[in-house]
Amino acid sequence: MNRKTRLLIAVLGILIAALGAWLGWRARSGPSWPGGKLRADPAALPSATYRVGEFTLRWDANARQFTVESPSRPGFPLWQTLPARSFVQAAQGAETVREARGMFFIRDTLTDSCGEQEVLSISPSGDGLEVAGRLRCRSGREVPYSVVFESPGPNRLDLRLRVEANRAFLTYASSREEHFFGFGEQFSYVDMKGRRVPIWVSEQGVGRGDQPITFGADVTNDGAGGNPFTTYAPVPFYMTSQMRALTLLNTGYTAFDLRRPDRVQIAAFGDSVHAVLLDGSGPAELLARYTEITGRPRPLPDWVHSGAIVGMQGGTEKVRQVYQALRARGTPVAAFWLQDWVGQRKTTFGSQLWWNWEVDEDRYPGWDDLVADLKADGVRVMVYVNPNLVDVSEKPNARRNLFQEALEKGYLVRKPDGSPYLLLNTSFYYGMVDLTNPEAVAWLKEVIREQVVGAGASGWMADFAEALPYDAVLANGSAPVLHNRWPVLWAELNRQVVEESGGDSVFFTRAGFTGSQGASTLFWEGDQLVSWGRHDGIRSAVTGLNSSGLSGFPFNHSDTGGYTTVSNPIMTYHRSEELLLRWMEMNAFTLIFRTHEGNQPEANVQFYSSDATLDAFARWAKVYAALFEYRKMLIDEAARTGMPVVRHPFIHYPDDPQVWRITCEEFLLGPDFLIAPVLDKGATRVKVYLPAGEWVHLWSGKTYTGSRYVTVDAPLGRPAVFYIKGSRWGEDLVRRLQEQGLMTDF
Repeated sequence: MNRKTRLLIAVLGILIAALGAWLGWRARSGPSWPGGKLRADPAALPSATYRVGEFTLRWDANARQFTVESPSRPGFPLWQTLPARSFVQAAQGAETVREARGMFFIRDTLTDSCGEQEVLSISPSGDGLEVAGRLRCRSGREVPYSVVFESPGPNRLDLRLRVEANRAFLTYASSREEHFFGFGEQFSYVDMKGRRVPIWVSEQGVGRGDQPITFGADVTNDGAGGNPFTTYAPVPFYMTSQMRALTLLNTGYTAFDLRRPDRVQIAAFGDSVHAVLLDGSGPAELLARYTEITGRPRPLPDWVHSGAIVGMQGGTEKVRQVYQALRARGTPVAAFWLQDWVGQRKTTFGSQLWWNWEVDEDRYPGWDDLVADLKADGVRVMVYVNPNLVDVSEKPNARRNLFQEALEKGYLVRKPDGSPYLLLNTSFYYGMVDLTNPEAVAWLKEVIREQVVGAGASGWMADFAEALPYDAVLANGSAPVLHNRWPVLWAELNRQVVEESGGDSVFFTRAGFTGSQGASTLFWEGDQLVSWGRHDGIRSAVTGLNSSGLSGFPFNHSDTGGYTTVSNPIMTYHRSEELLLRWMEMNAFTLIFRTHEGNQPEANVQFYSSDATLDAFARWAKVYAALFEYRKMLIDEAARTGMPVVRHPFIHYPDDPQVWRITCEEFLLGPDFLIAPVLDKGATRVKVYLPAGEWVHLWSGKTYTGSRYVTVDAPLGRPAVFYIKGSRWGEDLVRRLQEQGLMTDF
């Protein structure tokens, strides 16, 4: 490549990065929402104090302001409106929604805006309190509204807003110094202050702002690049550095605007907002309150985290060969996850599966013997399922064509014209089973029972469920209202299969929403890029663990090494050995230690690529197994309280401003271990913030005083791992690693 060509490529890269930054700004900026003044007659509505359950609600007629206080913090505004400013707004709007490969592009046009608010009455409503009045619109019309406060239980105050319009807005005060955490599985940011956060389940995208891949995916795949706010599992929940917490029970499209330093504005498609204020003394209590609403998962069975889950493909003989190599190294193996059990096809994206849920006996001859032989060694088999089906008429060894069966029975999601809704995934089309049709659900459950559990699988990836089209016609319900709940329905279906089968099966999902926390048995973070990227690489995997844990998802993990692989002369993303090894050593200190070959296995370094990678994998699987009893304790705690296994330091150190800034730089495993993974190519040292206390460096035994940053050596094989001084779990891990010769084997 000559100098002129290199210069041209460099200039192109700069232009792409600049365009990507501009597109990212456009994604963050969003529309302008209504606002206005609040009017009330102080003679008719003088200042007053009301009780709603255990909460106090004060109306200040002079300031024209409502304040909610909880009994645990008298005098502290748990929720407060802005003085003399409207806290209820409405609008008439018309949305345009385009879907492509699970990505959604939503544009909302407001045809009338109603921002001027008048309070006409404050009166009892059952055991609660109703505030009612009218809104004045730009068109001159007036729109009635009502806000009902009620407390259905301790530590919870519900706010139900209803307006006579198809857009509802709720605006209230925020401190300029307040930091906002949560909003589901977010891959780019943890603190959302200063940002606009849409809550809409979607494919996360390829790149999400990392360049040049995002630009390339947008141009070549109809906007598939995504942005820093596209995510599989958003939830309308946050808690703040001032211990305020709020969740919405709306299921349609909502968004939180945190761009102005003194306020929060919530927008909802539809005529209502159902908000829940939660009271708690700290993050742990707030998570407990929140997961009382969403539900909590059952404890994971011991087998799923007793050792590595080996994700690989290639057929019976290849699995046996790799297993022998792992056995020779004494590798603790919990299961083989064989996603290609249904057979593979080549597409424009790489190697993809036939979505027809039965064993491909050509790819896996002697399947039953393979399952039995692994089981004899205490090793389970896991497979792959999703709620979509493809026509396998061209697949020569298919025994059943589930797509045709569902089509004939009328079990597929339909278009407005009544025809089956076929969606494009890379270079093939698929149909979606209608999860609102009880007969379709019963049929799909039976398929999974017979052909997945019946094939000897102890678990499966329950993939997808984020792409329900906005204009889909369902057997029961509206697609715009049910889109966000679609992954919850999918998780509930799988959960019923597990419970009705009477075993200890585990399924893991990527898409989620409010309620998924209790319905799914396990989560994974979806398809990270095989890169060091911030928005869609190893960094995003850490950010996703931290943010999802703060959002009531206690069981989560990532593909070790990432998934999305791209082969292109301009932008090639292939997994390097260094990236794989760094991801291994990071995931050994998380909930699940599972590999993935990626969508182009031949382009990536795999754990079985060489003796060196096999040795490293065996070592980290042993380190992971040495933490089994500690994880088991954390798993039981999560099932009881909703506390995540992997934790953002904010959960235990909420008053430390340095902790508020952490996104991907570090995470906690329970309260005892702090991990600062190496996230930069070629780096051998890391700078890590240690919260209050004394922290012992795992590998050297050196003690560091906390509440400060330290820089430590972190060569390959020795990631920056600390435990709190005096922790019996930390001392036990050191002893176990010493006994196995793992402290110096790197």
